[in-house]
Amino acid sequence: MYRFSRAIYRELASEIVEGPTTAATINNHERVLKACESAIERLATDRHYFARPARTLFHDIRPYFPMSAQARICHVIDRYISCADEFLSRQPMTGYDLAGNPLQCRATTRKGTACQRMPLPHNGYCPSHQHLAETEVAEREAALAAA
Repeated sequence: MYRFSRAIYRELASEIVEGPTTAATINNHERVLKACESAIERLATDRHYFARPARTLFHDIRPYFPMSAQARICHVIDRYISCADEFLSRQPMTGYDLAGNPLQCRATTRKGTACQRMPLPHNGYCPSHQHLAETEVAEREAALAAA
């Protein structure tokens, strides 16, 4: 997954504004690279709860670029995040995420602990918690109708 974050960084690296650096601080290039890597990692491991990854990454790294480059940065981030999202959606569901962790249902039990069952590939809920996926769809449609 680092190929996507590194591609974003490589394309934007020439426009990063250098700030004051000391031996104790990290420079802006490192900050941008770490933000790109953390956004792609979260997209890979927590897709259902990462509503707008491109917007989040843009807000994280925009202070390190001049105002004249903001539109290009937004376009580059949108392009690579959509490519990463498409890549992730085409991956087969094997019971493990891309980091090698076992997949778990997104729901919690009555006791408040995480459900340990294997989720279905299309929505992230196990067969016992399918009703939660249906309510998510209804809530999303209501929010769109209100907007």
